[in-house]
Amino acid sequence: MMWLVLAGLAWAGGWWINARIAGSAAGRSHAGQLAVPVIFGLAVLLIWEGIVRGIGVSPVLLPPPSAVLARFGESAGLLWQDFAQTALKGALSGYLIGCAAAVLTAIAIDRSPFLQRGLLPVGNFVAALPIVGTAPIMVMWFGFDWQSKAAVVVIMVFFPVLVNTVAGLKASDAMQRDLMATWSASYWQSLFKLRLPAAMPFIFNGLKIGSTLALIGAIVAEFFGSPTVGMGFRINASIGQLALDMIWAEIAVAAVAGSAFYGLVALIERRVTFWHPSQRV
Repeated sequence: MMWLVLAGLAWAGGWWINARIAGSAAGRSHAGQLAVPVIFGLAVLLIWEGIVRGIGVSPVLLPPPSAVLARFGESAGLLWQDFAQTALKGALSGYLIGCAAAVLTAIAIDRSPFLQRGLLPVGNFVAALPIVGTAPIMVMWFGFDWQSKAAVVVIMVFFPVLVNTVAGLKASDAMQRDLMATWSASYWQSLFKLRLPAAMPFIFNGLKIGSTLALIGAIVAEFFGSPTVGMGFRINASIGQLALDMIWAEIAVAAVAGSAFYGLVALIERRVTFWHPSQRV
């Protein structure tokens, strides 16, 4: 009963504090905007802890956050190895390769109407392929190590970035392009001085979409074959051991890493596209 009371107090307290912050001038500051989700997250964890312990839910079904935190302390080294294998080797390398290839391909499509009519429909078809179908093929082609996971990530991030970049290259006004032509600017001068800067909001939109897909793709790909390390491998192995605390620990690492990666891309976007209306506060 005490734990259920704790859950109720956590919900009421979190609601009251967030309402006060959101309704005040401090809520419009960067610190206030950060405090609201942090307080909400802590309240959710306390509610989770109180309900699970209050009604006696089995740890096999749903472990309390304290058990997940204890698993973090016991398996910090193992979690870091899994993170390095999946996020740094598989997801990050595939993300960088896929995004760079997408931008270069978009420039080639922009210069060639034939590619625009022929490649984009094929790209939409490939983008619709399920990851559970492409991941085993990549594992058979590139082996069980991180290279096959990077190949899956390349496929997942390539087409969102490609489509957004192609759309962004058309974002500049016709009058602006005509002005560049009046100044006898070459295609490459017009591209680097006008069209790519104008396309940056579109490109970063694709980059942010890809940042959320990269880690998911690498983790799912590890379900179809990986060395004895990696976040997907650990989740798959822990299912057979009924070690839900380890599964939730891996999920937490993936969530924090994915959010941090998305935030980093968004921060770079603010620095690069400071002139865009969407970045004005």
